[in-house]
Amino acid sequence: MLLVKRLKEAVIVIDMLKDFVHGALKCERALKIIPNLKKLLDEARKKGIPVIYANDAHLPEVDLEFKKWGPHAIKGTEGAEVIDELKPQKGDFIIEKRRYSAFYETGLDMLLRELNVDTVILTGLHTNICVKHTAADAFYRGYRIVIPEDCVTTFTEEDHQWGLKYEKEIYGAEITTSSKIIEKWKK
Repeated sequence: MLLVKRLKEAVIVIDMLKDFVHGALKCERALKIIPNLKKLLDEARKKGIPVIYANDAHLPEVDLEFKKWGPHAIKGTEGAEVIDELKPQKGDFIIEKRRYSAFYETGLDMLLRELNVDTVILTGLHTNICVKHTAADAFYRGYRIVIPEDCVTTFTEEDHQWGLKYEKEIYGAEITTSSKIIEKWKK
């Protein structure tokens, strides 16, 4: 008899910050994923599934990413805050990051292991940058990766589709939708 292990999931919300949605590095397309992401987070909380925010919190003037993107999401500024529509709730976790990956030089891996998580549901910005690099590091650490395509986006549809294709082909990510995840949770 084959025993199927129940997977323990966590939802990771990447860079849904004021600077990325409304400010210095505004992504117009981010507005369209907010309702789907809100529904997913609300349902995750109801089901006791951990919600983890992985937020850029750059140091002023010294951060390497400024050479590529200019100043953005500087720690302690309003631009580095999660947008009002998706504010963290009591019981959620917040991880600060200074590079694309939510794993790099953060406590994310330790937190996931302490929560007994083996599956990460990656959401937020940007499909081809921070979501991609977080997926890579999740893969290297042995996590199963799920990406609801209606809860991630980037500056262009072409780059969004490229990111999803890459994450599926290279990291074995399951590409799905928020409604399919919510439907599964309700079973």
